[in-house]
Amino acid sequence: MQRPSSLPSITPTSLRRQARRLWRQFGIFWLGAIAVGLVAVLYARLIDVGYDAFQSLQHRHGWLTLFITPALTALCVWITRRYFRGAEGSGIPQVIATLHEKPGDATGARLLTLRILCGKIGVSFLAMLGGLTIGREGPTVQVGAALMFNLRRLYPRSNALIERQMVLAGAAAGLSAAFNTPLAGIVFAIEELTRSFEARTSSVLITAIIIAGVIALGMNGNYTYFGTIYVGADFPKMLALAVLVTGIVTGIGGGCFGWLLLNTARWIPAPLRQLHGERPVAFAALCSLVIAVIGLISGGTTFGSGYAEARGLLSGHEHLSLAYPFLKMASMVGSYLPGIPGGIFAPSLSIGAGFGNLLHELFGSMQLQMLIALAMVGYLAAVTQSPITSFVIVMEMIDGHALVISLMATALIASRVSRFFAPPLYESLAQRYAAPLPQPAPAPVPEVPQVSAASEMSDASDPGRDDTGSDPDRPPAS
Repeated sequence: MQRPSSLPSITPTSLRRQARRLWRQFGIFWLGAIAVGLVAVLYARLIDVGYDAFQSLQHRHGWLTLFITPALTALCVWITRRYFRGAEGSGIPQVIATLHEKPGDATGARLLTLRILCGKIGVSFLAMLGGLTIGREGPTVQVGAALMFNLRRLYPRSNALIERQMVLAGAAAGLSAAFNTPLAGIVFAIEELTRSFEARTSSVLITAIIIAGVIALGMNGNYTYFGTIYVGADFPKMLALAVLVTGIVTGIGGGCFGWLLLNTARWIPAPLRQLHGERPVAFAALCSLVIAVIGLISGGTTFGSGYAEARGLLSGHEHLSLAYPFLKMASMVGSYLPGIPGGIFAPSLSIGAGFGNLLHELFGSMQLQMLIALAMVGYLAAVTQSPITSFVIVMEMIDGHALVISLMATALIASRVSRFFAPPLYESLAQRYAAPLPQPAPAPVPEVPQVSAASEMSDASDPGRDDTGSDPDRPPAS
């Protein structure tokens, strides 16, 4: 007599039921990761097309940038404020605000809509046509998070946990596909977005990064963002001192940049602040006119994200002025004050490369590529105050595993120095998105009411009365 088997019988019906369950649980998520990879690559190509068109015009008729850059910037600000509130800046603060939302806030429904996704891509393309100092990597994070967030409707029983996992995975996959840095995508999700590591989220996160990365590799091939640098087996004797000095210098530079963005009311003159609040489009045109002038002074090197300049310095084919990092930083601040969509990763890496070129005057005996790599990771860590993410990104972008200890030390020093000047940039900007953004107020209708003497005395005795009659708009997120 045979013993009955304890294993359940496998029938076509049970197989179909199991396949449907797996599809509902993972299939939609896999489709989302594929979409993130495709959109990240196509977005990168679109940005390249826009900047190539600007460069072509700028090389033929440089003086035209004095008109084209202000006009396109003003258009970008008008479109963003009119149709795409929530698409300003890099997009990473919006993702952080969504991941840390309180129950009932519906932050994702405000900041990760398909409308904002389209606005992020379209307006940043216009900004790149104008030569503004912005990057595409930060916006790709918000685009990836928005794509995955909107797929939540396809789940049979979506909940807050599923939504959070999809937003986190989409954001990490977007950064990974933008830089071709899968490890950086994982570390970025842990260090910057969530500040923690959840075991049940890890497989979802890694799967999204793998799928999006495979799509990006299939379309772009296997590449390193800035190419491969060769530093040799023997490190110079001045390396320890160079790490310390580079960390301090880039920490001060990145900290000042963060302070300027977070404390605009303390350094922008009152007339310009009033212009920003009352006529933001005119303020944007003024800022971009300064950017165009800086670009002409620098010979066109401060326009755009700075990727070509950083890569040229690393390869030895580019020779930049020692004033380049300061001019680029001024152009970068001017690009973010109006509140247009655009990232800070690539411009920060370019500014860091400029600081490395500058420090080569002090450490002439050291290899220029080594100093540039240290300065890039130092400035990026100072701006983001995320040292682990910064050194992993740079290490993967330059294939610089031989410099891993030096990159880690520089990132840590720069991040600590930066904290003396400003709090973490992304977290501070994310707090501005905790509540709904104010919408543009309608134009006031002038009135001349008849005021009696009694009402005048009553108004004068009211200590809570606001003489201006309006609330100032919140500063635009960068």
